Parts: sequence; structure tokens; C-alpha cells
Amino acid sequence: MCGIIGIVGTSEVAAALYDGLTVLQHRGQDAAGIATVDGSRIRIHKGNGLVKDVFGEQHMRLLTGRVGIGHCRYPTAGSEGSDEAQPFYVNSPYGIALAHNGNLINTEALRRQVFETDRRNINTESDSEVLLNVFAHELAEQHALTPQAAIAAVAGVHRRCVGGYAVVSVVLGLGLVAFRDPHGIRPLVLGRRETADGFEYAVASESVALDILGFQRLRDVRPGECVVVTARGDLHAEVCAPPAEHAPCIFEYVYFARPDSMIEDVSVHKARMRMGIKLGEKIQRLRPDHDIDVVIPIPDTSRTSAMELANVLGVKYREGFIKNRYIGRTFIMPGQGERVKSVRRKLNPIPLEFKDRVVLLVDDSIVRGTTSRQIIQMARDAGARKVYLASAAPPVRYPNVYGIDMPAAEELVAHGRSEEEVQSLLGCDWLVYQDIADLEDAVAGPKRRLTTFDSSCFTGRYVTGIEPDYFERIRQQRSDEAKRKRRAS
Repeated sequence: MCGIIGIVGTSEVAAALYDGLTVLQHRGQDAAGIATVDGSRIRIHKGNGLVKDVFGEQHMRLLTGRVGIGHCRYPTAGSEGSDEAQPFYVNSPYGIALAHNGNLINTEALRRQVFETDRRNINTESDSEVLLNVFAHELAEQHALTPQAAIAAVAGVHRRCVGGYAVVSVVLGLGLVAFRDPHGIRPLVLGRRETADGFEYAVASESVALDILGFQRLRDVRPGECVVVTARGDLHAEVCAPPAEHAPCIFEYVYFARPDSMIEDVSVHKARMRMGIKLGEKIQRLRPDHDIDVVIPIPDTSRTSAMELANVLGVKYREGFIKNRYIGRTFIMPGQGERVKSVRRKLNPIPLEFKDRVVLLVDDSIVRGTTSRQIIQMARDAGARKVYLASAAPPVRYPNVYGIDMPAAEELVAHGRSEEEVQSLLGCDWLVYQDIADLEDAVAGPKRRLTTFDSSCFTGRYVTGIEPDYFERIRQQRSDEAKRKRRAS
């Protein structure tokens, strides 16, 4: 999962791109980059680290231009080296820089095609560089540099690429080109603001990036749609992929997106409220005579759900953990060892909220179980009589292949295990999960704007289909053990 943003402005855009990336930082803490168009040149600066650490004053001064894109990286495919930072660049045709959120599942076949048929070389292990070269080849085949040529090129990308992807790119002589996969798995939103010199346009992974920059959210980029904004500010948009099942990633609402974002016209905040209500109702059905004294969220993402759950149960809601704001999100730490070390540095319990109480901890989801196990023990050490754990999401039993780092099934605590077995492994007195139907209903909401989701990590159903040997390949490439070996080498 990564954060992407693209802007076509009436004045310099580098500072706005920087500000946009800072509010998308939760989507990726591994690396960051910005590319701007300055006349006949594309200027790029990127590197490993947080946005505030990658860009200094001297870098920002060099990123001149009124068209640009930005990216903050969370590693799934590829390694964690500095050569994986985005945007990527190719000089033919015209000069293109591209940044990508998501994951392609036919990367190896595409890599061979790009080398053997398109006659292009790939320098990294990143599927984003593969996608860039596919787009570049398809644009070269158009023998023109117009919005319609770019849309036709994106249609070629859709024909060849399989997976979940949202893309922003800049093309010299044209402007900004952004597009989204035919199933709309990865999010992308379009915004506009009016200035004294005309309209400016922006696209971003989440609407919150548009909000802080003063852009009005117009709509989500449609599945399979290509949006072209010329350097002069002319907007062109067209769906250029055959109709496909619209299945946005439900994990955006569970964990990744900020609560103040709107995705597919659904408020992430309200979706999480409804998750808490549904989970509270399930607990009431299962244990109408429960002995829960207090509901405590595991910060930060579960707070909204935990509040509503406590209201349904009619018990106290309390903040029981103090979070160190200078530690990143443990779920997206690059390796299991780093995640283990991070939990104790990240959270510290308030003993008064635990002592002699039956505590219900609420988390947004349980993936590997490492964090949950440590937090449950913290609660016991702080004096809790019993520790229950509620997950606002169903058991994560299957790998996610569309851009979330759940690569190897054996690393998922619920894979191949019953809920009772997971409860025993985590060390809690009771474990309760959200039901998948309730989760999907909570995200769809009363207006039912969405009817289908990519819930593959819960259900094992992959909307794009999966080749039989795919899971073994990604296990070898993306498991924690594979990452350790790459870092060692």
C-alpha cells in the first residue's frame, strides 16, 4: 500500500505535493519521491525515509514546475533498497515519470514481454517499473502525443496488466495522466480548485490530501478510467477498459485509510462506526450476560469502532494505552523482527484502567498476531482480571495480492486455525471476530453505494483470478524470511 498524488497547477506545485504526501504518510513510511515537469525537463528527487526526511529546502528549490506527482512507499513486491523509491522515469517516448499504488499479479510474464517484445530493460524488482515500461511502450505505439493517445495507451495497459493499481504519471509535452485498475481495487480520487488564473486539478489516494490543499473533491476516478489533465489545465477522462466487477479493497476502510477520508463516496469514519455497532451486536448475541467492565481500543485505528461497541454494550469506554507518536505503524514495518521490537516502544498501558477489571480490547484486525499477543500480555501485567479481544474485521486467513503486505499464508495467525486455536495462541480469555457479512454491510452503509468488495484476505476469493503457482512465488519473494535474506545480502 502506497500513497500517490498528482497536481496540475497554475503555479509551482512542489510544496503542495509535499504537503499532500505528509497527510498520506500513513500509507507508506519506507521511501518518498516527487517528480515535476519544468519545461522540457522532468526533475525528480526521491529517497528512503519519511517525507520530512527525504525533502530538504535544497531539494524543494530544484523541484520546479506546475505539473508534478508524488509518492510515499510501503514495500510489498520488490526489495527495500533505495532503488525501489518512486517515481520511476524513462526517457522514451517523450520522457515519463510514474508512481504506483498496488500490486500486479502477472509481473513475471510482463517482465518477459517488456524485454523480449517491447525491447525495454527493467533495472529493479519493482512491478511499478514494469508498469511504467508497459505504459511507455503503449504510448509509443500511438505515434502521437495527445490526450486521446494517452487514453489509448492506458487501454493497452489495462489489456496487459492484471492486479490492483492506481497510477499517477507525468508525460513531457502533455501533462498529468492518472488511471485506475478495471476493478477499482485501489483508490483514487479527483479534485479541483479555482484560482485567479483558472482551475487546478489533483488526484490522490485519499480525499484527505485534497482537503488539506483546498481542492474540492469532485468524484472517485472510475474503475478502468484514464484521466488526462494537460499542462494548460484541460481535463479529459474516459473509461478505457471493458466492464468488470467493481470491487474496492475493504481493508482500506478497516485499517489503511484515514478516518477523515471519503472513498467511493463512503465516509471511512462512519464505516468504522458501523463496524463497532455490528461487533457490539454480535457480542450481545453471543454473551448477553457478559462480564465486561471496560472497553479499551488498541490505538489508533480501532478507536471509532471501540466507542460505538461500548455504546452498544452499555459499558465504559476508556483509553488504556499511551502511544509514542514517533514510532511508525507496526503493521507496515518491513520485517517481523522489527515489528516485534516496535510494539513495546510504541504502546504503554495505564495500569489504573486495567487493575482488577475484565477488559475488552478492540483492534481493527488481527493479521500476524504478534502485536496482539504482546498487547494482551501488557494488559495482564497491568492487572487485568480477564482480557478479551474483539476484532472489527473477520479472521485474516489468506494472502492479499493487490498491494497489502500479507504475503505468506503461514505468517497469518488465523490461516488454517479455528478461532479457538487463535484464541489460545494469542493468550486471551475470549476472542471474537466480526462476521464478513457484517463487515461488508457496515462499509456499504444504508445507502448501499457499494455492493461488492475485494475481501480476498478474509474469503480467499480473488476478483482477478490467480495462477496456481502464484502464492508460492510471492512467498519466496515477499515473506519475512525472504526479506531478511535480501537485507543480509
